[in-house]
This record gives sequence, C-alpha cells and structure tokens, in this order.
Amino acid sequence: MKKSLLLLLSSAVLVGAFLVAGPASVASGQGAKKILDFDTMVGVPRPFTGATNAIRGVPGGGLPWVIDQGKGKLRADGRIEVEVQGLVLDPNDADVIAAGLAGTNPVPNFKAIVSCLSRDAAGTTATTVNVETALFPASAAGDSEIEDTVDLPEPCIAPIVFVTSPGGQWFAATGS
Repeated sequence: MKKSLLLLLSSAVLVGAFLVAGPASVASGQGAKKILDFDTMVGVPRPFTGATNAIRGVPGGGLPWVIDQGKGKLRADGRIEVEVQGLVLDPNDADVIAAGLAGTNPVPNFKAIVSCLSRDAAGTTATTVNVETALFPASAAGDSEIEDTVDLPEPCIAPIVFVTSPGGQWFAATGS
C-alpha cells in the first residue's frame, strides 16, 4: 500500500512539474518549432560568383569561396544560429591566387540571409522573401558564430540560409 501511494505521489509530482515547465518553455521561445536544421554548407563556386547567377536574388561573392564546416538551425519564431569554420577564399582558384588572397577571409564581418518562398498578402502570388541578420565578427581564418532573430514570412517554404558579406553577397549556402 505504501509503495502504491509513493508511486502515485511521484507520478503526480512529475506531471505537475511537466505542466509548470511546459508553458514556461513555450513562453520563453524554447519550444519554437525548428524549420531547418543543417550541418552542411557549400562555398560559392564558379559560375555562381557575381550577380549573373544569383540565387533567389542573392548574388555570389566576387571570387570563389570554400568552407570547412557550416551548421545551424532556424526556428519558426525567426531565431537563427549559424556557425561557420574555415570560410575562406578558394586557395585553388587562379584569380584568388593571382590576387594574393588564397585561403584567407578578408571580410571582418559576416551576416546571414534567410531566403523563403512565400506568398503575397492576398495569398495568390508566390514570392521570394529574403531577411537578414545583423553583422557578426568573422576571423581571418573564416570562423564566425551568428545568433540573431529575423522576421520570417508566413509561410516560410524551402528556406535557404546564406552566409554573406555585409553588402549581401553570399560566400556559403545551405547544401553540399
């Protein structure tokens, strides 16, 4: 009898704790649904450098870039986290070598652009909506951590995350 009562009390305490913690985590944004979780990014290759072959209106950096590692997540409430390591100009590209920039990151700050396919206010026309973070420091070795909140459109379909220059030219994008 004592064991049954103790087990019942323990269960009640666990349920009570869950009910108290549940709404708190949702209110604080901890429970916001993840809409994109990625652990690969690709540096901008030719022919995507420059504006000629922009992706969803986001032009590529002027020279090719490579990346060692890129990962992050995007939540429905607009919170975005991106971590890049070794995002540098392509050390094997002839133009990069000629410029004396092989394997370096000459840009002191990166930002992220989130590109979503969405719809207009009437809900009748498909649109592309690009939203961006603030600037975040980037090391000469191409390492940076971006943590911010952006104003996502509703819906945000097929999101792409770009790591860009302050001017908005992409150096890395989700994918491989």
